[in-house]
Amino acid sequence: MERTTRKPRSRGRETAAREPSNFIVQGSILALAGILVRLIGMFYRIPLANFIGDEGNGYYSAAYNIYAILLILSSYSLPVAVSKMVSARLAKGQYRNMVRILRASLFYATAAGAAGFAVLWFGADFFAGQVIRMPLSAYALRVLAPTIWIMAYLGVLRGFFQGHSTMVPTAASQIFEQVVNAVVSLLAAKSLFDLGTVSNLVYGAEGYSYAFGAAGGALGTGAGALTALLLFLFLMLKYRPSLRRQIRREKGGAVESYGTITGILFFTVVPIVVSSGVYNSVSVVDNILFGQVKTVLGEGQEIAAHWGVYSGKYHLLFNIPVAVANSLSSSLIPSLSRAVAERDRRQVLGKIASAVRFSMIIAIPSAVGLTVLAAPICGLLFPGSDNAMLIRMTILGSSAVVVYSLSTVTNAVLQGINRMRVPIRNAAVSLVFHTVILYVMLRVFRMGIYGVLYANILFALMVCVLNARAIARYKRYRQEIRRTFLVPLVASAVMGAAAYGVYRLTAGALGSAAGTLLAIPAAAAVYFVLLLKLGGVSAGELKQMPGGARLARAAARLHLL
Repeated sequence: MERTTRKPRSRGRETAAREPSNFIVQGSILALAGILVRLIGMFYRIPLANFIGDEGNGYYSAAYNIYAILLILSSYSLPVAVSKMVSARLAKGQYRNMVRILRASLFYATAAGAAGFAVLWFGADFFAGQVIRMPLSAYALRVLAPTIWIMAYLGVLRGFFQGHSTMVPTAASQIFEQVVNAVVSLLAAKSLFDLGTVSNLVYGAEGYSYAFGAAGGALGTGAGALTALLLFLFLMLKYRPSLRRQIRREKGGAVESYGTITGILFFTVVPIVVSSGVYNSVSVVDNILFGQVKTVLGEGQEIAAHWGVYSGKYHLLFNIPVAVANSLSSSLIPSLSRAVAERDRRQVLGKIASAVRFSMIIAIPSAVGLTVLAAPICGLLFPGSDNAMLIRMTILGSSAVVVYSLSTVTNAVLQGINRMRVPIRNAAVSLVFHTVILYVMLRVFRMGIYGVLYANILFALMVCVLNARAIARYKRYRQEIRRTFLVPLVASAVMGAAAYGVYRLTAGALGSAAGTLLAIPAAAAVYFVLLLKLGGVSAGELKQMPGGARLARAAARLHLL
């Protein structure tokens, strides 16, 4: 720790020391919540898919992609920007400025949320008919429009608490949000699907049932977001007395004007918005190109169903392990921002190394597990469906888990070290490359939905390479290879063989579902043992994780450490 005689800086450091500072612990908390959220999402999407079918899934997924890109452009960056600004002020004990950041951010959220709502509500027919070539998805788009406004306020409040280096409020709100989302989505989708069936009879059409069912699924998204916002409003009311005491104890220090704060917020938000917009617009580009090329080739009848399998089912499996990287990123940015504000280079490099390695420890075995157990997992989650296309997608696209996890974490590293424009440039270059490759795959080689799959993997891989070069250049950072990549890869290979063996031995006698449920924990145990024996994780690192002290004691008793 640096020595200093400036009291505000010292108080900020003391305060920071009293708060949870281990971003791996906080990221793990958020990751566990993220995994739970995605499991809930996966399990409610199964009956939802059964209610509305692949065609309805296609309408829902396409509408959600448009909603997601508008959310990114309006307010998705607010949690990152607010947490980054709050953590930097907190490191210096500047509580008055922290409150001013909150007020300025809420004002920004009002304007940005209203703009996003207006664009999606009034532009729904254009997006549905002209952009994604699924006119009936307009119903789901309009249902999603108010959610953009709600998410703007929610993003500010989440960022405020994340800036205090605590992910618990965000984790709890995500769980509540997803539970409400699941319940409302299923009830509304079933009810509106039945209403759409009546509309089909009245108008002599076929698609209204699927379109109304998709709109019902979208309704759950808004209900869940509203629930999370109400939870954060309650938390803010509980925190206000403590915050007022901190402000009264604050002595001296410059109070930033709202103009200055708004300017800083703007120049923090814009690079993150553009970077996230470019990075996440891949799905929209995919959706548009896939629909346009399929239409030109005379295969328009396949668009909704194939996109429903890819975006509605494959992405459910793919997104669960990637949730860990997303969670690490959320906790890493304020943690890195604080270390940068304190000019602690050793701490910065240590956090970068820990984030990359921890994400690979999760992502690599997840990719191997999805590959070897693709068929039984798909059969377990989507029984009664023709899963041939989904199984093939899962096997061929499992490596996306690794490259998307790594690209997500490296984006967060660059944002945390104040290189805000670099992820924009890297994502833009990768997007241009991705678009050209995707068009060739779709139009020339006629690879269909698998072309979308391969192009996405190449996009994330290129982002990884460009980000890694930038981090090495700006921070003189050398990536450790053996413990970060090689050990998890070797352990995962053995784990994959063990998982497949357990499944083959048990599925015949107990059934595919039981075999799958036995193979997964067996694989996890094999991987954990090998990871420790090969030195992938030390005792100290294990203890940093939630529940890690108990795991370390158990590993020591088994002579694994």
